[in-house]
Amino acid sequence: MNPRRISKPIKIGNVTIGGGAPVVIQSMTNTDTRDARATIRQIKELEDCGCEIIRVAVPDMEAAEALSAIKKGISIPLVADIHFDYRLALAALEAGVDGLRLNPGNIGEADRVRAVVLAAKQRQTPIRIGVNAGSLPKNLDPLWSTAQKMVESAMEQVRLLESLDFDLIKISLKAFDVPTTIEAYRQIAGMTPYPLHVGITEAGTPRTGIIRSSVGIGTLLYMGIGDTIRVSLTADPKEEVFAAWEILKSLDLRQHGPVLVSCPSCGRAEVDIIAIAEAVEKELLKITRPIKVAVMGCAVNGPGEAMDADIGIACGKGRGILFRKGEKIGVVDEKDFLTALMTEVEKF
Repeated sequence: MNPRRISKPIKIGNVTIGGGAPVVIQSMTNTDTRDARATIRQIKELEDCGCEIIRVAVPDMEAAEALSAIKKGISIPLVADIHFDYRLALAALEAGVDGLRLNPGNIGEADRVRAVVLAAKQRQTPIRIGVNAGSLPKNLDPLWSTAQKMVESAMEQVRLLESLDFDLIKISLKAFDVPTTIEAYRQIAGMTPYPLHVGITEAGTPRTGIIRSSVGIGTLLYMGIGDTIRVSLTADPKEEVFAAWEILKSLDLRQHGPVLVSCPSCGRAEVDIIAIAEAVEKELLKITRPIKVAVMGCAVNGPGEAMDADIGIACGKGRGILFRKGEKIGVVDEKDFLTALMTEVEKF
């Protein structure tokens, strides 16, 4: 893995972004922000899953007016997503949000941008410049690649904020196309000191979106690029948080909750290893502490992989062997596989 890109640290609420701080997981609500109660409820569910920063859409003034109540009802930093209307940004700042996500270039004339930046500076509230490949300015060189256009669009906004003596900046450059996204982040990583929020936009449903996001986000993190991440899925936002944590865990960047090791089903298995592994995975969702659990289905790789885990079981026809930290601790009947394994997990 490449050395981590060291960026300028900024604070989103009580969470440090960049400067070598751990990569932070974000998500976004899909509730109507105007319904503060429903939005608070969803944010708390996401926090329980491990979400560390939450973003909410602010499409109108009624939504902006709900931000104060939402902020008071949650424990993690709140970011307001603003487009076009600078008054919504000012109202969000007045409500006490911890960050803004906007494109300064699409909120109007220079005096409006200046008003938002001044208000953010007074409150020391960071601004994320969010560039998407699908909504780039039309005045960019048509001979440039999409990645080049994304980078230039972001740098225009950076220069605008810097000209107003504002440097509490975070940047995102998202596309659906994975190579384009990777190239855009690779370019901008060497051009600016600001922290980078990494993701693949409009990645799709969990079946395909998790794959696209894992390849894109995982590659960038392996390159040392990325300070915050979001897995953007057409799904319950909790799925975004679960997937994001799995990406970080797979790269040994952070640990949160269990890691399940389970073998692929094959003709050697003499038990329904798919059903057993799925049942164990469901039970592990209730656990937040790091633990490595192995569920193996045959005598070829099973004992070795199970012994490598904190708790493991090597399942055979009619019975299975339980392991704890590499030591065999018992033999259990097939009907007791799940109960016996989870009992040892709870003990651990």
